[in-house]
Amino acid sequence: MGENLLGTYLKDRRAKLDPASFGLSGRRRTPGLRREEVAQRANISPTWYTWLEQGRGGAPSADVLDRIARALMLTDVEREHLFLLGLGRLPEIRYQASSEGVTPRLQRVLDALEPSPALIRTALWDVVAWNRAASVMLTDYGSLPPKQRNVLRLIFCDPRVRAAQFDWDSVARFVVAAFRADVVRAGAKAEPLVEELCRVSPEFAAMWRDNDVRSYGEGIKHLRHPVLGPIAFEYSAFAVDGRPDLGMVIYNPATAADAERIRALIEAKEVEAQEIEAKNTAAASSRARNRTALG
Repeated sequence: MGENLLGTYLKDRRAKLDPASFGLSGRRRTPGLRREEVAQRANISPTWYTWLEQGRGGAPSADVLDRIARALMLTDVEREHLFLLGLGRLPEIRYQASSEGVTPRLQRVLDALEPSPALIRTALWDVVAWNRAASVMLTDYGSLPPKQRNVLRLIFCDPRVRAAQFDWDSVARFVVAAFRADVVRAGAKAEPLVEELCRVSPEFAAMWRDNDVRSYGEGIKHLRHPVLGPIAFEYSAFAVDGRPDLGMVIYNPATAADAERIRALIEAKEVEAQEIEAKNTAAASSRARNRTALG
């Protein structure tokens, strides 16, 4: 008989719980909760729970595993591991949009990727973090209200983004199909965004009705940049570990020459921003001096 990995894991998790934190007292021969206490918290039969730990009684249902996960106070990753051991698959996705944004560490990862544009987006394709290359080559996300930093809103509602695409219709169809796959995979509630876009864009409404599904994965993206002209990127999409609500997309310049052109443009924009800031500071100082003189 093979090793009972599910039973071993359940016993280990059970032993790590502190009975006092559940208001349970009394002397115990072994650490953690008793089997019947876990069963009571999970609202299942103590006999059935005992059989699970002993590797008897067959595979548990997803509902039983979910209740045991709550009873044992498992984290999301521990719950996933429980389902993999018990059923050989992950649990149904419980999408939870987070207002936390990204960590400084993840932002530093984006910054280190320059001159490759890179961004972090949610399952609803709201862009929540980006690097300077993305601002220069894709969209100046920092100049937009948070609600407008959505890939679909930009593709269908922003004339500048539309004009930057070599073949807008193909790009738009791909975006809609990949978005549909992402929101279903993540379990995200996309209805409000979809209804809004259907109202404001007949083209989106028609493409959404096609019910096409595609994987974002990786590929080639061609842009018509207002300064650098035609330019191509190799793009790849990645999951963000520990944040199922986020994904990362990186656009690598297709050639070394394009990478240098992007780097030079980023530096030029940085110098321009510094000059504007210096002028604004000087103007503010001048106004302050004039007010002092008049006072």
